[in-house]
Amino acid sequence: MSFRTKIIFATTFTLVVTVWAVAWVASAAITRTFEQRDARRTAMLVEQVKREFARRGEEIARRVEGIATSEDVQRIAATVGEPGGDTAQYVGDAAGMAREQSLDFLEIVGPDTSIITSAQWPARFGYKESWLTDAADWRSQAAFLQNEELPDGMALALEAVRNVPVGNGSLYIAGGQRVDTAAFLSSLPRGDGMEICLRRNNTIIGGCSTGAGEQITYTAVPLQGRSGAVVAELLIGVSRAELMSLKSYIRDTSLVAGTGGVLLGIVLSWWAASRVTRPLQSLAGSVRQVAGGDWDVRAPVKSRDEVGQLAEDFNTMTHQLVEQKQRIIQTERVAAWRELARRLAHELKNPLFPLQITVENLQRVRERSPEEFEEVFRESTATLVSELEHLKAIIGRFSDFAKMPAPQLETVDVNEIAREVLRLFSAQLAAPGKPAIIARMELAENLPKVDADPEQLRRALRNLVLNAMDAMPNGGELTVRTRAVDGRVAIEVADTGEGLTKEECERLFTPYYTTKRHGTGLGLAIVQSFVADHHGSIAVDSEPGKGASFRIELAAKT
Repeated sequence: MSFRTKIIFATTFTLVVTVWAVAWVASAAITRTFEQRDARRTAMLVEQVKREFARRGEEIARRVEGIATSEDVQRIAATVGEPGGDTAQYVGDAAGMAREQSLDFLEIVGPDTSIITSAQWPARFGYKESWLTDAADWRSQAAFLQNEELPDGMALALEAVRNVPVGNGSLYIAGGQRVDTAAFLSSLPRGDGMEICLRRNNTIIGGCSTGAGEQITYTAVPLQGRSGAVVAELLIGVSRAELMSLKSYIRDTSLVAGTGGVLLGIVLSWWAASRVTRPLQSLAGSVRQVAGGDWDVRAPVKSRDEVGQLAEDFNTMTHQLVEQKQRIIQTERVAAWRELARRLAHELKNPLFPLQITVENLQRVRERSPEEFEEVFRESTATLVSELEHLKAIIGRFSDFAKMPAPQLETVDVNEIAREVLRLFSAQLAAPGKPAIIARMELAENLPKVDADPEQLRRALRNLVLNAMDAMPNGGELTVRTRAVDGRVAIEVADTGEGLTKEECERLFTPYYTTKRHGTGLGLAIVQSFVADHHGSIAVDSEPGKGASFRIELAAKT
């Protein structure tokens, strides 16, 4: 993902999250405010309903009290108090009394709890109402809710009971009004957008919109009867239409604002990203040119902001690098010539001293007898020839390193090159009179081929094998391995010789550095040059006393 795309994505994501968060917070705050308002309205309405029930209960109790003190009830009481009094004559009186007091229910019950007269169900004459004896003095009792039995079922009533003393007992007057009617419920106080209905035996009475889903929320107020049991629930509904409309408005507004903000953010972030990324892309191109070797490149400075300052710093850095590069090249060049002169002087000094001694010996024996001169001459000429060959070999090694040609790449089978090199040294490895060196080959099958200069590869492997042989003056094992590793071909030459220290491993590929007594330090430098020309890598793994392992890795041919 490009930097420009990341900026656009980050800006868009931030805008979307911000708009969503603002909309969510606003919606949550509005919802909480409405819920608190509705809770207060519901609590106020519950209190109003309770007060209305109490007021109506008092009104019903007053009306029942009026019936209890009426002449009709007094006449019934007198009849009940007479021995053998006939109460059948009063069976239909309750209906008239109820109408006069606007009551839906009215029953007059004798001291034995038998119904004398019933307004709501006259046929219940003589039925027992034993619950009336639960209270000794009904005059101190407030109105209560009661399930009344009717010919067509049960009805919920708000009732009051009063008793009239008759002899040793009481005459009971129980009357009330029906609660589970739409007319009664509609008369209860309510606010705008609020509903009141009754739920009894899972039946809703009063026409509430209970199927409106989230549009209306209901609070259930339990209604307790005379014994404390819940006989019904009063449902108080509060309309959420205003809240839902406001939330919908916020959602739609947020969607529109968010979409507009995202589009604007994309345009602005694209513009801002372009202003940032174009100079950075130009600077990155300049960096790649420097990495490719063009140290004279300069990045264009088109602004005075941080990016422009970065371009100026880059230009200053490349200028300093060019100057440092020139100084380093000059310093390395002088150091290389000094090291070459030191090495040449050191290498040439060793054979020159025997040559000088030999020539001086020839001068001293020139005046002696021919026989003695002849003997010294033969020895001296042999020494001269040997030391001249030594000088020739030294000059040849320096000449070979100096004229390393550019590689001529071919498709090469590394396993075949390894076999050729070991065959070349087979005689030296098993030379009579010397400690034997056992050669092993561990060549991978189906090894990929590589693009390399075969002659330079042979030369590099010969140098590694020679180093391994020199490291085992008392004999040992020489192992040449090949294997494929992650698209590369590895060639490893290992010995069981004296090994190298960590410091020696770090300096091993430096030209003219050697750990041998009579070495020039050019063998591994030639190997390093081969590896560099073929864009490969070389590494050494060694510890003192545990031998050494040199590994060359070249790119496999695809």
